[in-house]
Amino acid sequence: MAENEYVPLFETRQVKGRILFRYIAASILLGICFIVMYRIRYFPVRGKAERWTWIGLFLSELWFSFYWLLTTVCRWNAVIRIPFIHRLSQRFGKELPGIDIFVCTANPLLEPPSMVVNTVLSMMAYDYPPEKLSVYLSDDGGSNLTFYAMLEAANFSKTWLPFCKKFKVEPMSPEAYFRTASEPLNVQEWPSVKRLYEEMKMRIETTTKLNQIPEHIYKQHYKGFREWNFVTSKLDHQTILQILIDGRDTNAVDIEGNPLPTLVYLAREKRPQYHHHFKAGAMNALIRTSSKISNGPIILNVDCDMYSNNSESIKYSLCVFMDEEKGDEFGYVQFPQSFDNLTKNDIYGCSFRVIQKLEVHGLDANGGPCFIGTGCFHRREALCGKKYEKNFRFDLKKLNNTKVNERASLLEETCKVLASCTFEHNTTWGKEMGLIYGFPAEDIVTGLSVQCRGWKSMFLDPERDGFLGVAPITLLQLLVQHKRWTEGHLQVFLSKYCPLLYGYKKIPLKLRLAYCAYNLWAANCLATLYYVVVPCLCLLKGITLFPKISSPWVLPFAYVAFSHHAYSLGEFLWCGGTFLGWCNDQRMWLFKRTTSYLFASFETILKLLGYSQLAFVITTKVADEDISKRYDQEMIEFGVASPMFDILATLAILNLLGSFGAIKKVTMHADKGFKVLDQFGLQILLCLVLVTINLPVYQALFFRMDKGKMPSSVTYKSIIFALLACTLAVY
Repeated sequence: MAENEYVPLFETRQVKGRILFRYIAASILLGICFIVMYRIRYFPVRGKAERWTWIGLFLSELWFSFYWLLTTVCRWNAVIRIPFIHRLSQRFGKELPGIDIFVCTANPLLEPPSMVVNTVLSMMAYDYPPEKLSVYLSDDGGSNLTFYAMLEAANFSKTWLPFCKKFKVEPMSPEAYFRTASEPLNVQEWPSVKRLYEEMKMRIETTTKLNQIPEHIYKQHYKGFREWNFVTSKLDHQTILQILIDGRDTNAVDIEGNPLPTLVYLAREKRPQYHHHFKAGAMNALIRTSSKISNGPIILNVDCDMYSNNSESIKYSLCVFMDEEKGDEFGYVQFPQSFDNLTKNDIYGCSFRVIQKLEVHGLDANGGPCFIGTGCFHRREALCGKKYEKNFRFDLKKLNNTKVNERASLLEETCKVLASCTFEHNTTWGKEMGLIYGFPAEDIVTGLSVQCRGWKSMFLDPERDGFLGVAPITLLQLLVQHKRWTEGHLQVFLSKYCPLLYGYKKIPLKLRLAYCAYNLWAANCLATLYYVVVPCLCLLKGITLFPKISSPWVLPFAYVAFSHHAYSLGEFLWCGGTFLGWCNDQRMWLFKRTTSYLFASFETILKLLGYSQLAFVITTKVADEDISKRYDQEMIEFGVASPMFDILATLAILNLLGSFGAIKKVTMHADKGFKVLDQFGLQILLCLVLVTINLPVYQALFFRMDKGKMPSSVTYKSIIFALLACTLAVY
C-alpha cells in the first residue's frame, strides 16, 4: 500500500438478512392487496350498522397498511457502520480535538444528585487526553444540593480517574462498576477506592435527605454557596457559574500528578417573565458558555442518567468526524439509547431492540438517523447553525486548543451574561442557532434542521454500549414518557418543520418518510382503538367483519397476521431478545397506542387550538424498595389511579366479555356451534388474542393483593364502562 494512499477510518456494510426481509415484505404487500380486494368486493349492502362498522374497519386496515409500508420503505437499504479506532490512533496520535461534554439535570428530587455525580465522573474518565476534555453540568433545578454533589465529584475524581486509567475500568460510573464487578486479586487500591466512593455517596445522600449543606463545607466553599443567598426560587434566580476544576491550571491534577479535565457547574438565569425553553434552553446556554471556556469543536450531550459505558466512545465518533474523505459531511453521530436496569424479559419493552438494531440503520442509509436527545456527538459549527459547504474542509486539529487565557474567576463573570434570560433577545438562538425552541421533542426538530442545512448524520452501535441509562420501572412512568415523546413528534409533523415540507429538496425522500414514521406514532391510536373495540362489540351484536374460516378469503388475513408477527419475533430474537420479551414488547405497543398516543393526540389538538401550554414532564429516576422488588420480579406496576389505566382496564374487560359471549354462543347451541365458529372465527380469535395480551391487567384488577395492583376505583369504573358499552352495542 502506498504511503499516501487513503485508508478510511470507518466502513459501511449492508445489514444482514435484507434479502429475506424484502421477500417477506413483498409477500405481505401482496396479502394486503388481497385484503383490500375483499373489503371492496364484499362491502355489505344491507344494514346501516354493518356498513359503517365495515367502513371503519377498512379505514383502520388502510392506515395500518400505509404505516407498515412507510416503515418498510425506510428499512429497505439498511447499513451498519464499522469504525476503526486503531487507525485513528495511528494516524493522529494525540493530535485530537477538544471535546465538550454537556450533562443536563433539572430536578434533584426526580434526578438524585448521587446519580448525576456518577454520570459526570463517567464522562471525566474517558480514555482521552484530559487536557482536551471539558465536562459541563447544566442544573436547571438551580439546586445547591446538586452543586454540593459536584464539589464532591470534583474531589473524588482525583482518585477515581487514575484508578480507571490504571485498571482500564468499564463502566466508568463508580456505582455501576462496584455493583457489577467483583474485587480483583492483588489490587490493593480496589477496596480503598470503593470505600471512598461509598463514603462520598453517603454524604451526598444524607445531605440531600436533610436538604442542608454541612456547615464546614459551606464555609470551605463560601464563594460558591453564597450565590444561593440571592436565589428566590428555582424559577427566579441569577446565573450561577462555577469552574470547579480548571483544566488550564497546572495545579489541577489527580493524586498521581496527571492533569484533570475541566469541570464546570452552570445554573442559567431564570426569571418568571421569561420563557426558559426547558432542555433546549439549557443546551443553548451551555453551547454559548462553553465557547468562551473551552470551545471544543465536538460536543457530546447526555442526560444525567446516561452514564458512559464505553471508554472509547469519543474515539469511535472521531473516526467519523476526522475521516479525510467523508468526515466533513457529518453534523452529528448518534449512539443508541440503552439501559442497564432492564429485566431479563424487558417487562416494559424499553429496549427498542429492533428499532435500534435494524430500523435506525435504515435511516442511516438514507441520510442519517434523527437526533434522540442523548448520547449524541455534535460538530459545534453544525449545531450553531452553519450550513454545510461541499468544498470547505474543517481541520479539527487547528480548531483545537482555542481556550482563552483569562483567570477562572474573571472568566466566570464574563460568561454569566451568556446564560442570562435576555441574551437571546432579537437573536436567532432557538430558531436557526442551537436547539430549536417550541417543541417537547426539541431533539428531533433540531436534528432535522441540521440535516436540512446539508449535513449528514451517522448511527454508531458498538458491540459494547456507549451509554447506559435508567428505564422506567412503573407502567405509568412509561406511558407518560411516551406521551411526551409522541406528542412532540406529532407537533413537529403539524408544524412548519413537517419533514415532508421542510425537508423538500433538502434531504432525500426516504429520510423524510422515515421521520414521518416516528412523527405519526400518535396517529396510530384511533385505528388501534377501533380494532380493539369494534370487532368485540360486533361479535356480541352478531355482525361479522371478517371472512368465514371455510372461505379462501381467510388466507390473506391469516398470512399477513402470521407472517408479520412471525418475522417480528424472529427479528426480536436475532437482536438478542427472548420470546417472553417479544410478548411484553407487543403488549406495551398495544398499551401505548391505546393510551399514550391517544392522550398525545388530544393534547396536541388542544395546543393547536390554544387551550393548552407547552410543558416538559421529567420522568422520575427514583422508586421505593417495594416497587423495585416487583419490577425485578417482572410484575407490571399499576398502583395509582390514572385515566390511562381506566382505558386499559375498560378495553381488557370489554374483550373478556366479548370472549365470554362468543364462547356462550358456541357452547349453548351445539347444532350451530360449528356455524358460529365458521362465521365469527377470526373475530373470536382476535378477542382471545387481546384477552391473552391483557392477562396482567386481569391479574391486577381481580387477583393481586400487593400495592402494585389496579386501584379499586379503576376496577369499578372499567366494569361499568365495559358493561355500558356492551349494553349499547347489543340493544
